[in-house]
Amino acid sequence: MDNFDSDKLGGNEGLDKPIPFDDGSDETNVSHSPLNLGGSTTEPAKPAAKEPSKPTAVNRPQMDTKEAPQEAASSNRVTGVRTFFTKLHPGAINFLDEQITDWLKKNPDINIRRTNITTGEIQAKKTEPNIIITVWY
Repeated sequence: MDNFDSDKLGGNEGLDKPIPFDDGSDETNVSHSPLNLGGSTTEPAKPAAKEPSKPTAVNRPQMDTKEAPQEAASSNRVTGVRTFFTKLHPGAINFLDEQITDWLKKNPDINIRRTNITTGEIQAKKTEPNIIITVWY
């Protein structure tokens, strides 16, 4: 862009004149005083708007004031997730089977709620298709 000459573009007239706000004249009829945003001021606060009238009481059946027994958390809730993945060749899939089996043996209290299996590319040294198994327990 060494051959770019901005003087040939036009629209550069009056660049040496001051900006109208800076020249001391106030021909724009715009106030330049600070705005009052309602922060700390010396003026007294304006009275608050009138509150809307409250609705009249409605006859509702009285509820028992005894405490209701607390329900235990559902035992069907998902409390964790574990994702396994491996490359798509027989040796790697066999190793994945062993990993999942060992994980389940080490955690006998795990109750599997849902599983999902998909294939996709996982980026490592090079991007390769993988099988991805997600286990919600």
